[in-house]
Amino acid sequence: REKAYDSLILFAIFTLKFETCQQKEEVSFESSDPKFSIGPDGSLYAEQDVTNLTEPIQFMVTARDSMGKYIWETTVKLALAGHPPSPHINQARTNNVLITFPRQHQRSSSNGLRRQKRDWVIPPINVPENSRGPFPQVLVRIQSDQDKEIEIRYSITGAGADQPPNDIYIIDPVTGKMSVTKPLDREERASYHLRAHAVDINGNQMEPPIDLYIYVIDMNDNRPEFKNQVYNGSVAEVSKPGTSVMQVTAFDADDSTTANGLVHYRILSQTPHIPIPNMFTINGATGEISTIASGIDREKVSQYAIIVQATDMEGSLNFGLSNTATALISITDINDNPPDVILFCGFTFRDKDQPHTPNWNAVYRITGGDQMGHFAIRTDEITNDGRVVVVKPIDYERNNAFTLMVVVSNQAHLASGIPSSPSSSAAVAITVLDINEAPVFPSNPKIIRFEEGVPADTTLATFAALDPDRFIQQTIRYSKLTDPANWLKINRTNGRITTTAVLDRESPYMKKNVYEATFLAVDNGSPPATGTGTLQIYLIDVNDNVPVLVPQEALVCERSRHGYPVNITASDLDSEPNAGPYVFELPSYPSSARRNWTISRLNGNYAQLKLRIPYLEAGMYRVPILVSDSGNPPLSNTSVLKVKVCPCDENGDCTVIGAVTVAGLGTGAIITILICIIILLSMVLFFVVWVKRREKERQTKPLLIDPEDDVRDNILKYDEEGGGEEDQDYDLSQLQQPESLDHIMSKPAGVRRVDERPVILESQYPVRPTVPHPGDIGEFIIDGLRAADNDPTAPPYDSLLVFDYEGSGSTAGSVSSLGSSSSGEQDYDYLNDWGPRFKKLADLYGGGGED
Repeated sequence: REKAYDSLILFAIFTLKFETCQQKEEVSFESSDPKFSIGPDGSLYAEQDVTNLTEPIQFMVTARDSMGKYIWETTVKLALAGHPPSPHINQARTNNVLITFPRQHQRSSSNGLRRQKRDWVIPPINVPENSRGPFPQVLVRIQSDQDKEIEIRYSITGAGADQPPNDIYIIDPVTGKMSVTKPLDREERASYHLRAHAVDINGNQMEPPIDLYIYVIDMNDNRPEFKNQVYNGSVAEVSKPGTSVMQVTAFDADDSTTANGLVHYRILSQTPHIPIPNMFTINGATGEISTIASGIDREKVSQYAIIVQATDMEGSLNFGLSNTATALISITDINDNPPDVILFCGFTFRDKDQPHTPNWNAVYRITGGDQMGHFAIRTDEITNDGRVVVVKPIDYERNNAFTLMVVVSNQAHLASGIPSSPSSSAAVAITVLDINEAPVFPSNPKIIRFEEGVPADTTLATFAALDPDRFIQQTIRYSKLTDPANWLKINRTNGRITTTAVLDRESPYMKKNVYEATFLAVDNGSPPATGTGTLQIYLIDVNDNVPVLVPQEALVCERSRHGYPVNITASDLDSEPNAGPYVFELPSYPSSARRNWTISRLNGNYAQLKLRIPYLEAGMYRVPILVSDSGNPPLSNTSVLKVKVCPCDENGDCTVIGAVTVAGLGTGAIITILICIIILLSMVLFFVVWVKRREKERQTKPLLIDPEDDVRDNILKYDEEGGGEEDQDYDLSQLQQPESLDHIMSKPAGVRRVDERPVILESQYPVRPTVPHPGDIGEFIIDGLRAADNDPTAPPYDSLLVFDYEGSGSTAGSVSSLGSSSSGEQDYDYLNDWGPRFKKLADLYGGGGED
């Protein structure tokens, strides 16, 4: 396929590269304007001076292949950089511009030209932003040379036409006039790329699509905008003119390649005007602020405020748009003021530089009088005062006075050119006061070595302390502070240490063969001073412990081919070389040990015990084993290994039945135990069922005698608290208390009836009247309750008080007269008041009628 090249506006570039689709084919170029030439590679060169161009120029470039078979033509439009096209070119009123389809030729065999194929050549379309219309506004007309022969329909595609943002550009399908429908904003979109199409009424493509490039021409419609409204910078005082301080930056949304977007900076004002109003200048193009005059002094002015203005149109005050910002310039301190006053009454330091900066901070140094480094000077960060402190202990006995030479300067170096000394100095006299110092043990801790087994009352060492107070004669007394095993004692006057028990290395109070005790040394100063010393006793091991067999129990299969041997070792409280390697042997007695078992050595610490015979009956066996250590001389010990022999499965594991057998129970014993368990469970179940049935019968068994027909005197015992109001129908006169307890006290000792009143001498109940009236039963009960509440022997809960004596003076009288004749003078109506039990007697003898 062939490719046509669009017209271009070339800014500040005088070479233009043309390329073909056929990269391997050589092409030659020709220019229709003699001021420009085309190189073999397609580069465009200016043959004459074109700097005086005021309007774009346009010419034709022709390209031919090496065979002369194909010819291409395109239009080139050039303009100088910085000189936009003439105003009439920038106007949107370009409806008089007609875009036609140039011819592309192909030579025939007779060297003549014939029409081959058409292609569109459309120069870029320039549209100014913010146009006021009217809209739609015609930009260009597109026309095919075939529209005279057939009816052509035109359309455009791309962003701005049929793609977002839609309908910015439209085209008349018949006339080919393309228009813009609304004002454009370059800052929103600077260019558009559309494609124009030409088809017949049936939709058949009549021309190849052509690219349309629309450029939005910038207008000065945006002010410069600073990144910050307030800029912060700093410069050191006494800076030389030309010192850079800071940079402010403003951005203009307009085209930066034109004057619309070129920003220029200037300083409008400076506050304060000290020492002169113009202490700073600004680079108009970059916005860099720098000093222009000398005399910046922080002690006079600590900060400047500068108003900076940014103007576009290259700073034109008539046509440019402006904006402002504030630049705050802080003056940083340098050390231009040396320390001028030092008062060593508390080390007060004065400096005129900015407080709490390296130029003001004081640095104290001790330059003499303290060769051993006992003192240092600490600086107060807030007040800058200095304090002499002791950093190393001072010994009065060695030096009781000091004279220190102290130098003070600033943390920062004094600025050059300051005619003053950078530091000051003074002398400080210090007197040392003597105090009572604690006694000191020369060797602390003191280490001594002994073999273990040292007997009691053995002198180990003399642990004496020295008194540092050489100018005072004082006495030292010693005492024991810690002695975990209570093995030691110390002589109070000379510090001699002796033992009170045997020293045993295997004691739990030993730590890595070392026994540690601490002692106190106290002088008789005022106040007394105490020193502490540590004594470490290293005990050397001796062979004084026999080895013990490990483990003490083992499990072996009854058949040697099923089980595994038992690994055994020994434990010895002694350490090497008085412990392992060990020697394991079977003693000659009893003979069954060597007959049934054998021991084989694995290494110096382990051996194996296994059956010598193929089968050994299951059970518990006690195998004696003789173990000897490696001490000099060695110690031996016979330990008994309890071996459980049991039947094993194929994996060599003891079976459950085998484990029981080993425990000493046979099959018959196991069956007996199971039967006993079953019988016990059956008895428990039978007892539970019997208790349930008895409880049920007790609840459902009827009374043999009707309570209303039972006229016998009874004391009914209830298992419940009482019936409340229902108990008021009973005659309670029989509950009266007897006048004396003689008939009860005269009874022999033994088991009493459950309903008999207990004999409690601590509790005395009120005595009832001799002949109480039945109406005082309520009062009787109240008195009884009061007596029970006040009884110290009564339980702290409700209980049933049982009375078994009817009492003297009963209003019931004698019933013997029932069998004798009556004169009718006796009144039995009071029987009606005795309750339901005497109701029938009242009916018979009281003359009452039947109810």
